[in-house]
Amino acid sequence: MPKNWNTYKLGDIAKIKYGKDHKKLEEGTIPCYGTGGIMRYVNSFLSDEESVLIPRKGSLNSIFYINRPFWTVDTLFWTKVNNDIAFAKYLYYYLTTIDFASKDVGSAIPSLTTSLLNVLDITLPPLPEQKAIASILSALDDKIENNLAMNKTLEDMAMELYKHWFVDFGPFQEGKFVDSELGKIPEGWEVKRLDEVAIKKSESFNFKIVDEVVFVNTGDVQEGRFLHSEKKSKTGLPGQAKKAISKGDILYSEIRPKNKRYAFVNFDSSDYVVSTKFMIINPKENILNKLLYRVLTMQSTVDNFNSIAEGRSGTFPQITFDAISDFELILPPLEIQRHYQKLVSPMEMKQDELYTENQTLTNLRDTLLPKLISGEVRLKEFKEEITAAL
Repeated sequence: MPKNWNTYKLGDIAKIKYGKDHKKLEEGTIPCYGTGGIMRYVNSFLSDEESVLIPRKGSLNSIFYINRPFWTVDTLFWTKVNNDIAFAKYLYYYLTTIDFASKDVGSAIPSLTTSLLNVLDITLPPLPEQKAIASILSALDDKIENNLAMNKTLEDMAMELYKHWFVDFGPFQEGKFVDSELGKIPEGWEVKRLDEVAIKKSESFNFKIVDEVVFVNTGDVQEGRFLHSEKKSKTGLPGQAKKAISKGDILYSEIRPKNKRYAFVNFDSSDYVVSTKFMIINPKENILNKLLYRVLTMQSTVDNFNSIAEGRSGTFPQITFDAISDFELILPPLEIQRHYQKLVSPMEMKQDELYTENQTLTNLRDTLLPKLISGEVRLKEFKEEITAAL
């Protein structure tokens, strides 16, 4: 630890307060947080100062930084930070390095207490250095969030164009339409079952050729995004870590389709192994893989699959490829598919570029965070790398 850094108890640098019941509050514009994020917007606030929210029950590693008026429910503590000692955003980053799940007090529901939190050791540099470190980490986070927002906009644009072409048939209104099981469709188009345009792939991962892998569980993808790329030893992986994936595959979680745990593999995934709870779907020759992915991830499709999952008996809502194999879709001729793909290809290339950039930024942030917080490295040692990334 650098000589001008000091160690405090968390209770000495922040007052830890309980969240409050929000059920009687009317709808408003103030965000109300639970351990999963914003639950709803209400018409009152607990505080209008910077604060760090710390879990009290449930997901014990869900830490939030808030710099606007907020409300929080009783599954989260909120903090009133002593600004003479600690910079709230720096404290937030510091607390994200602590594994609070390992500090569970042992109740029926994973829980923390104020008495446990108050005595946690927190090592802080002088305030100017706290602010400098927080500023750099915030800049990396902001860049990542901006890239995610840009990718979401690009995806929305591509999906709107898809709906215009293949749902509303906008460019084809002047042509002849024919009757089908799904209503009027352009002549030459067909209605197909999912199992007529796609197959379920099942290939076991070859663990003999690697020492480390990236294991992807169903919770590690969200609406097209892989949420981590961390390699781990192949020993000690859970039993469901079995399936290999390849570039061009579509991953679709069998569990609770409404949670949108799906992704398109657009990178070299030779060292990735995924859970057996993923369906790995590939197109047949009559449909392009990106078009099939858009069909499967449309909100109407997700709702359809979720309805099937909810109607099946079992411990939790689940689908299988067989259960959705009779799902019907409208299939345009390949030349029209290719024309559409040509239009959206620049958007997808930009998405891939931003996705790759985010992987680099995330790895840099995750490398820097514990080292800067511990004082192992100082900002000036990474100045050139950070400047280049931003």
